[in-house]
Amino acid sequence: MRHATKLFTLALGLLLALGCGDEADERAERPSRSRPAQTSGGERPADDGGRCEADAPNREVSEYDTSGDDYPDVRKVFMTVGEGRLARLILICREADLNGDGTKDVVRYYNDEGRPLREEADRDFDGQMDEITFFERGRIVRKEMDTNGDGRVDSKVFYENGRPLRAERDMAGRSTAQQWSPDRWEYYEDGRMVRMGTDLDGDGRVDRWDRDAAWQRAREEEAAREAAEEVAEDAEVAEDEAEG
Repeated sequence: MRHATKLFTLALGLLLALGCGDEADERAERPSRSRPAQTSGGERPADDGGRCEADAPNREVSEYDTSGDDYPDVRKVFMTVGEGRLARLILICREADLNGDGTKDVVRYYNDEGRPLREEADRDFDGQMDEITFFERGRIVRKEMDTNGDGRVDSKVFYENGRPLRAERDMAGRSTAQQWSPDRWEYYEDGRMVRMGTDLDGDGRVDRWDRDAAWQRAREEEAAREAAEEVAEDAEVAEDEAEG
C-alpha cells in the first residue's frame, strides 16, 4: 500500500506537470482531438473506467497522450455554455490514467466556472476509488479515505486555507454508510499534528490524549514568557504609581 501510494503521488505530480495547466488556462482552452490510439504496446482494457459524462448533450471531449506510448491517458470533457457569439467551453471533468494500465485512476469534476468541486482517486491502483477530495471556491476543504481497502470510508481530514486542520478516523471499523463513528481525533497546527484523542471503549468520547512533546514544551515556554512579561509590566506600573 505504501509503495502504491508513493507511486500514485509521483505519477500524479508528473501528470499535472505534463498535461494540466492552471484554472485560467483550462477555462480558456479549446480542446483538440488527439490522434487515435495505435495498436503498438501492451493491451488495454475495452472499458477504461472513465467517469466523465462525455456523451451528454453540449459536450466536447479532448484526449491526450502524455506518456508517449500512443495511448491517450488524459481525457478532458468540456461543456458549451451560452449561445452564438457568447458561447464558450467550460472544463467540467478531467480524468487520467496515472500508471499506464489503461484504466482511469483519478477524476476531477468542476463547476460551471471551471473551479474544482470534487476529485476521486484510486491511490493503490486496485480499480476502486479510495480517496475523495472536496473543494469549496477552488480550495480543498475535506478528504475522505478508505485506507484499508474494505470499501468504506475510515478517515476524514478537514482543511483550512489549504492545510490540514483536524482529522477523524474510524480505527475500529464501527462506521456505516448511514453513521460516521470515529474513535480517533487529530489536531494540526502549521500542518503538524500536535495532539490526538482516542476513544478506547467505543462510547464516542475521548479516553486518552496524546500530545506532541516538542509542541507542548514550546506552548509551555511561550506561556511562561507571557506570564513573565505580565509580571514585569505590573511591576513597572506599580513603580510608576509609587513615584507619582
